[in-house]
Amino acid sequence: MITKTAMITICGRPNVGKSTLTNALVGEKIAIVSNKPQTTRNRISAVVNRGDTQFVLMDTPGFHKPRTRLGDYMVKVVRESVADVDAVVLVVEPIASLGPQEEALIERIRQSGAPAVLCINKIDTVEKEALLAVIAAYSAAHEFEAIIPISARTGDGLDALMDELEKFAEPGPQLFPDDMISDMPEKQICAELVREKLLLCLDKEIPHGTAVEVTKFSERESGIIDMDVTIYCEKDSHKGIIIGKKGAMLKKIGEMARTDIEAFMGTKVFLQTWVKVKENWRDSNAQLRNFGFTEQ
Repeated sequence: MITKTAMITICGRPNVGKSTLTNALVGEKIAIVSNKPQTTRNRISAVVNRGDTQFVLMDTPGFHKPRTRLGDYMVKVVRESVADVDAVVLVVEPIASLGPQEEALIERIRQSGAPAVLCINKIDTVEKEALLAVIAAYSAAHEFEAIIPISARTGDGLDALMDELEKFAEPGPQLFPDDMISDMPEKQICAELVREKLLLCLDKEIPHGTAVEVTKFSERESGIIDMDVTIYCEKDSHKGIIIGKKGAMLKKIGEMARTDIEAFMGTKVFLQTWVKVKENWRDSNAQLRNFGFTEQ
């Protein structure tokens, strides 16, 4: 029976493994991952029930210097997510120096007064002795409640992290049902899974200029789901690249996405994909609102 809750923000620069960590703690894929920066655009609340505690983990966009109104929105999400929570988890790579993003996030944590735990991720990529310098650098920058080396990819250190986060839980009622793992609607998760494949299959700026919308979502009596997805891009030339020669790239993206969507939904899915152009949508307040982003 849940008798305690803990609201935890997970933050860090792009590509440190925040979404991989969130998925590993939940035990299911709810946040998309790629090796490209700014993969996560919105705050994603993930739910983990452990013993008598319900953890609400807020995966945030990578903290970066914005170049578009969408970027401004993403940075604002991070700043606001650090306030009014029980604790903050700052995820960093095993590098013995702080970059401007880490310094800015630590200052934001300091201003909020929230207790913070430092997670040094990707420890499977370095020798253990190298972690001592990383720990020393961050200990000098801020008084963290704990510093925990982890590997979100292998699962090393995750139990120790959850044990530490449990210290910040407060008595309170259960916020989400037992079978709920995220506050994101199923349609939004499916759209994000398609966008993940765009990030994986396309190069340079093209995938960052895409948005995905589920325009049809219906279930047959047999349980099969019919789904139409529209991919929006910023230029006609990008549309041609996304579709590919004789539709080969779009077919590849659709097949990869359908596999993940079927695994998530637990049923067969008939997926149709379309590509449309909305020029410079990342700098349009109206378009950002249409895609679920707050006006800046």
